[in-house]
Amino acid sequence: MARIDHLVIADMVPHGAKVLDVGCGDGALLQLLQRERNAKARGLEISQDGVNACVAKGLSVVQGDADKDLAFYPDRAFDVVILSKTIQAVRNPKAVLRELMRVADRAIVSMPNFGHWRVRVGLLTTGRMPVTETLPASWHESENIHLCTVRDFADLAASLGIHLERAVPITGDAAGAPFAKSLWRANLFAEDAVFLLATR
Repeated sequence: MARIDHLVIADMVPHGAKVLDVGCGDGALLQLLQRERNAKARGLEISQDGVNACVAKGLSVVQGDADKDLAFYPDRAFDVVILSKTIQAVRNPKAVLRELMRVADRAIVSMPNFGHWRVRVGLLTTGRMPVTETLPASWHESENIHLCTVRDFADLAASLGIHLERAVPITGDAAGAPFAKSLWRANLFAEDAVFLLATR
């Protein structure tokens, strides 16, 4: 069963598109895109275990670091570039976002929302960094180094002149979370969000 964020991402990818999945992990999203969207999909993954898992599935993946290695891809090499639940783990999100918009006509970025009301309440009531279903690791074990909210990400995109074509909030196993009809509401009620980005 595919993850709900992967299904939302796949819905944003045109049939037959040339796609780069940055931080592709074990290749589950790449497989979904090839199967459901007939995408010409490639991956970039930092961990050797992730690369091995992808290669074992017959996927086209190279080992690389989003912070450094996107610079080696030519301009507009892809129709769509994807950064799935990775932006909060890169060292320089602003530079990575610029590179995404350089190598493709469209970018899809998904992220956990650190502004969700449960995260806020947990921090307020316990005085500790919260652990939730979508943020399961303790602060000292987490790969997340840039804690970001839906509104933070929207502001970053705007500062770079990037247009938000579509934003899909996710709560639990449902896309289009209740009460999340605007970025302000999504910032409070969405556990995760998926953004479709384009240059103006």
